[in-house]
Amino acid sequence: MEMEGNEEESVTLFEQVRVNGKLTPVSLSSDGKLRWTEHRKRCLNLDKEVLGFTQEGSKITIRAFVENWFELHCVVCDEARGGGRRDIVLEPLTEESQRLWCQKLQEYIDSLDRPKRLFIIVNPFGGKRSATKIFHDEVKPFLVAANIEYSVEESQYQLHAKEMAQTLDLSKYDGIVCVSGDGILVEVVNGLLQRADWEVARKMPLGMIPAGTGNGMAKSLLDSVGDPCSVTNAVLTVIRGHRVSLDVATILQGETKFFSVLMLAWGLVADIDIESEQYRWMGSSRLDFYVCLQHHVYV
Repeated sequence: MEMEGNEEESVTLFEQVRVNGKLTPVSLSSDGKLRWTEHRKRCLNLDKEVLGFTQEGSKITIRAFVENWFELHCVVCDEARGGGRRDIVLEPLTEESQRLWCQKLQEYIDSLDRPKRLFIIVNPFGGKRSATKIFHDEVKPFLVAANIEYSVEESQYQLHAKEMAQTLDLSKYDGIVCVSGDGILVEVVNGLLQRADWEVARKMPLGMIPAGTGNGMAKSLLDSVGDPCSVTNAVLTVIRGHRVSLDVATILQGETKFFSVLMLAWGLVADIDIESEQYRWMGSSRLDFYVCLQHHVYV
């Protein structure tokens, strides 16, 4: 990203720092913009592009995901013309300066109210049975880069995720993330809302990483912010702590209560088809006849 002109944000830090080995003036503004000069003026947005950072020796490594690394790095032959994970290394000139840079970077990241601890449910049976691989290859590296602690469990059978949600110690986590299709999310919602402390449990943020067949919820959430449905975009949304409200429908069937998200289907057509078999001698008219016969039930 390029440096914008007429910047009026207050500067939190400004001094000479080595960036990727080159000594240059570096500033950190109160709105979370890190600026320096490398061939031309550069700007990194801590809110949208920075995952986290680490400090080792005299170096501070900022872990970022930059959508257009070519513009940020501006090297014609750079192999990374597209977006991707990149590290930017700051090397302050004194120990006190290093301490101050770490402090200010952490203070700003903490102010974003991002999750620090996540409980992750992986469904190894959904979709193409690739959820475990997706987690280890595509999700885990981002969580590590963002310094997010996590616990992960695989669902072993139908309604296992519901059981986990019902018994989970919610005080230990900032959110529950499903690496799966929509079915595991439905189980988790039902597990949370059937807890004795459901009024507290319903406030637990839920994240969706598409690893199932339909992935309708992940697609809907990402589409609402104009992002394509991909594992990377879903993980970044979780890391950034972006939240929207989720509509939930309550369904009562006799003494049974369950909760629905995304969609609810009523098997009326299947019922008519199956139960009208006794009138098969009527041909296709049996379907219309059975609807009229049972109008007091279906109308």
